[in-house]
Amino acid sequence: MKLILLGPPGAGKGTHSETIAQKLNIPTISTGSILRAAVKNGTPVGLQAKAYMDAGKLVPDEVIIGVVAERFQEPDCANGYILDGVPRTIPQAEALERAGINLDRVISIEISDDEIVERMAGRRVCASCGATYHVTNIPPKTAGICDKCGGVLEARADDEPEVVRTRLRVYHEETEPLKEFYSARGLLRSVQTQPTAEETFAEMIKALEIAP
Repeated sequence: MKLILLGPPGAGKGTHSETIAQKLNIPTISTGSILRAAVKNGTPVGLQAKAYMDAGKLVPDEVIIGVVAERFQEPDCANGYILDGVPRTIPQAEALERAGINLDRVISIEISDDEIVERMAGRRVCASCGATYHVTNIPPKTAGICDKCGGVLEARADDEPEVVRTRLRVYHEETEPLKEFYSARGLLRSVQTQPTAEETFAEMIKALEIAP
């Protein structure tokens, strides 16, 4: 299964990607992480990316897609993957297709802007390991303390309501058009956010047409 999850910031893409990856035994490929690894390891595409980064320029889509394609050659991707971080725009989606990277499913998580703003205000992130919690939906066992590493949980500056609304505007302008792009290719499945993460995940499993 080769898939991506679409949805606004705070829709739960990271949480659900992790759960789907465990269920299907496929990796989640974070473009940010593999870009940093390619640069660190000095791969041919990584050196290309480093040249742009050192010059203070944005890494072009084609180079990012090259890093992604390079990562897909590794054995753990043999049975599929969840792509995280790309595509964010239609030009990136077109670059994926040109590189011969095809998808089996695109899941769009549907949730209102107001619900996102409310949800993000309650998000807390571990300052040490980056684990994510929510004060009501996914609370830690001990308030303010990470279950995984014991680190301190913090509210992120970019979770402030005004910042979130700005991020949502960018999502609607740049990323949401991908829904129509993938719908035209017969790949899109929409999933309405449910009251709990478990219920939303159950709807995603139905959309993916795999056994619960």
